[in-house]
Amino acid sequence: MTQEMIRLKRRHFHAYYWEDHLNKRLRIDDYLGDIKKMEAEIWAIAKNINAEKIIIKCRQKDICLLLGLGYILEGWIDHYFHGDDAVFMVKYLHSERKENENWNKEEEILNEVLQSKSKKTVRTKYAKARKASYSDCERLANLYKKTFKVYPVPIHNPFYIKEEMEGGTIYYYIEENGEIISAASAEINNKYKNAELTDCATMPEYRKDGLMKVLLSELEKELCNEGVFTSYSLARALSYGMNKAFFQLDYQYRGRLTKNCYIYDKLESMNVWVKDLSFQ
Repeated sequence: MTQEMIRLKRRHFHAYYWEDHLNKRLRIDDYLGDIKKMEAEIWAIAKNINAEKIIIKCRQKDICLLLGLGYILEGWIDHYFHGDDAVFMVKYLHSERKENENWNKEEEILNEVLQSKSKKTVRTKYAKARKASYSDCERLANLYKKTFKVYPVPIHNPFYIKEEMEGGTIYYYIEENGEIISAASAEINNKYKNAELTDCATMPEYRKDGLMKVLLSELEKELCNEGVFTSYSLARALSYGMNKAFFQLDYQYRGRLTKNCYIYDKLESMNVWVKDLSFQ
């Protein structure tokens, strides 16, 4: 595992955070209490583990307070906290991490996607998407090994995928001749009833066949059945195909997380896409 969830309990605040050593960042997913005291301790922890970036999923009411502590706003998730929005507030501990040499290319891709025509039709010539079970973990891991040289979490390991399934993450896949050629997952936050669509991968030779939109649509149906109506995803800012897939499925662009994680073959920025599934 590259991450470890830690609960920080103090008299004046509680916080839940990840020490993400692979991606050299510290991320606070939830908190309660005195934010100034929390931030001071979190900053010290981040320095101690040589993190280059701190990310706080903050509530909208706390934006100004964190701006006053030197944070900047990079992204937004509508209705994340039981209907209240979550905001990605970020502080950089190293200037190099903040510099984005791919910004112009990312902007070109985003503008091209946002100006493209909507194409809501979801179909493929391949067999229908299937919900994965424990017996599919090895084949899923093989797909991810072929697709990503590096990834923010150990998705190449079938035991990791099995652990994720046991924790409630849902995987869907499409296969051809017994081989999984495309897959995606929904990581459900049961506390706040939202889900991140992630682990999206398609074999290169099948990337123009519309497979990912089929998988994402099936995951959305599953989430609605589970009473989860806030769906979001972080898509590689340099991937025209993934960003267009979310746009065509009516996801709304909500910002970009600069040099957020190591994915595909390098440290990359991630675009935030959000959808309210209650209107499905």
